[in-house]
This record gives sequence, C-alpha cells and structure tokens, in this order.
Amino acid sequence: MPADPPSPANQKPCPVCGKPLAPQFRPFCSARCRQVDLGRWLAGDYAIPAGEPLPDEDDDG
Repeated sequence: MPADPPSPANQKPCPVCGKPLAPQFRPFCSARCRQVDLGRWLAGDYAIPAGEPLPDEDDDG
C-alpha cells in the first residue's frame, strides 16, 4: 500500500521563495521556482567546496 502524501501542515515551504508547495511542481510552488533552482544548479551555486586532496599512497613525498 503506498504511503499517504504529507499533509499541507507537514510540508516544507518552497526552497526558492518560501510559498506553500503545489503538488504538480513539488518540491516547488511553481514552474518559475523550478526553473530558478535549475539555473542555480547549472551556474554552480550549489557546488560542494572541495577540501585538501589526500596524499596518494604511491607518492614518496
């Protein structure tokens, strides 16, 4: 049996603008916010910063 969808009171707001979610655009409230989020991904705004690389075990240094 599939799980029931979360009730509106338990849903998080749109991550772009904070408005209530729309089921057809979930987890966003609109097609516009979905496109804004995609643009942020493509621009690299959500990139995870890299740390110092670990030394290779084969290196003598």
